[in-house]
Amino acid sequence: MGFADQRFNVNLSILFTELPLLERPAAAAAAGFGAVELWWPWTDSPTPARSELDALRHAIEDAGVRLTGLNFYAGRLPGPDRGALSVPGEESERFRANIDVAADFAGSLGCTALNALYGNRVAGVDPAEQDALALENLVLAARAADRIGAVLLIEALNAPESPLYPLVSAPAAVGIADKVDEATGLGNARFLMDLYHLSMNGEDLPAVIERYAARTGHVQIADTPGRGAPGTGTLPLEDLLDRLAKAGYDGWVGLEYKPGDRPSAEAFDWLPRGARAAR
Repeated sequence: MGFADQRFNVNLSILFTELPLLERPAAAAAAGFGAVELWWPWTDSPTPARSELDALRHAIEDAGVRLTGLNFYAGRLPGPDRGALSVPGEESERFRANIDVAADFAGSLGCTALNALYGNRVAGVDPAEQDALALENLVLAARAADRIGAVLLIEALNAPESPLYPLVSAPAAVGIADKVDEATGLGNARFLMDLYHLSMNGEDLPAVIERYAARTGHVQIADTPGRGAPGTGTLPLEDLLDRLAKAGYDGWVGLEYKPGDRPSAEAFDWLPRGARAAR
């Protein structure tokens, strides 16, 4: 097996960011990719104007790529925020306002994976209060995802870069997905296995794969250290993806890495062009 046997998509919120948002889908297509994913593109608005949503939809359709993953509104990302759904007050309300907007946009493009970042701990707020709020909002998000035939993704980040984020291990993220499934009865909450974040946390990645491959709805990769392309660090990504495939995972692998000091189009030399198309 190997990289050529995986299904890759490009995260347009970390790659091709040297281009305006509406030019990125075509750039990914020109690089040979047939599928893309996005963080919520409008960091200052959970409910952008219809014209902005339509413009992005048309850019994706005109490029001939598939949208295979989309984040719900998550605050300033990249930036200091790590989600909004567990943050009491205005941010939680913004997340709720975004739920149907994001789901409808995803559904219009046949996207079947929606990622809900949990949010940072807030000083002076009881963590139990945040967790209760998070479950309420995740239940709403899971129902919206189910309406369009999508899964709801729960992601673990890494403690060194996100010290206020409470889900910094695979068991923590899977535990939240289990609570959402128990609350909704829908069974559509899944683990987002980001091998970069888990590696930064020092987790035993082969053990994580063996234990949680069946609960995984999406995989993302970057090398460590540095969050660069495969081959720029020490993470055995080809072997890890082979392990995932052997464990039964056959979904998308999101390329969520930094291109480094070069244009994004030049950051894919590790992957044969013939292996980039959606399939």
